[in-house]
Amino acid sequence: MKIETIAIHAGTIITDSNRPAIQPITTSTTFEHHEGSLIYTRANNPNRMALEQVLSRLENGEDAAAFSSGNAAAMAVYQALPAGSHIIAPDDMYHGIKKQLVEIFKGIHETSFVDMSDLQAVSDAIRENTKLIWIETPSNPLLKVTDIRAVVRIAKNAGLLVACDNTFATPIFQNPLDLGADLVMHSTTKFLGGHSDVLGGALVTKKKSEFWEKIKMVQHVGGAVPSPFDCYFLTRSIKTLPYRMKAHQQNAMALATFLENHPKVEKVFYPGLPSHDGYEVAASQMSGFSGVLSFTVVGGAEKADHLISKLKFFTNATSLGGVESLIERRAAVEGPDSQTPSNLVRVSVGLENIQDLLEDLEKGLA
Repeated sequence: MKIETIAIHAGTIITDSNRPAIQPITTSTTFEHHEGSLIYTRANNPNRMALEQVLSRLENGEDAAAFSSGNAAAMAVYQALPAGSHIIAPDDMYHGIKKQLVEIFKGIHETSFVDMSDLQAVSDAIRENTKLIWIETPSNPLLKVTDIRAVVRIAKNAGLLVACDNTFATPIFQNPLDLGADLVMHSTTKFLGGHSDVLGGALVTKKKSEFWEKIKMVQHVGGAVPSPFDCYFLTRSIKTLPYRMKAHQQNAMALATFLENHPKVEKVFYPGLPSHDGYEVAASQMSGFSGVLSFTVVGGAEKADHLISKLKFFTNATSLGGVESLIERRAAVEGPDSQTPSNLVRVSVGLENIQDLLEDLEKGLA
């Protein structure tokens, strides 16, 4: 099956004798004991099985594990590592997951944050107790691009696992497992959910392994799993994912091009622009450049805030990947320890008419 067909058909497991075309929601928390039966919905549920099935198919993996949030998914990886592990992570990464490494796992694991576009820096960061290289590409919020194949080669030579946060690219535009990664992580809250109304996360593995079984144990025993309703709505949203992503990218490219040529914009960060430092690498491993971009505003944070306050069709809000356009000054959200430029604005480009979005930005910048 091609990816559009997988998105529509791989997330259906019919358990109803009436054979409905759309899988119903199974709300029961417990199941009657019989051979091969489900036992308890924390351990498994028909709707979660369907969601995990379509996610693993989309990412060309052998298995998937759905969680209650993207943070819970990432945490399951770190919880499955042996105590005292050293992790190599990007210097530009989603601040919520970085905060886990810095605060929650302080004293349990060690983490080195490096510029993943500098392959020598990645190689130099490896220690005797290094167990995992965590990739996020494109990164949040600077849209840095990591050469997945190259980092995988470095990792495999040292016997390390590679996990890739694929939230920005989605499986429509990038498949890290096909490029050699062992695990893929998603905040399914974002593009996979696509409507800013479901919280979730997921991990997909290339191969079932002893480490994967530890992750599944964390999912089962830790219990940070999505509800049947969340699984149902995520599976439903994934059916339109391929077509939504094409439109997100089309609008994002138009906005990035417009902003790059605007005198009140210092710099645009979007891997689809030939001027982007990671453009060639992105073009070699992505089939599209997705729907998130960021840019720095001339005049500093005050001018960035002023721009945001004048917009009509861009909601000043956290998160990304919904059908509506969202915008925020990222440093203001990340807090006092943020390394993000204070005048950087991140945009999740929605599916509104592109002319409306361009005119809105033009007026705001004016």
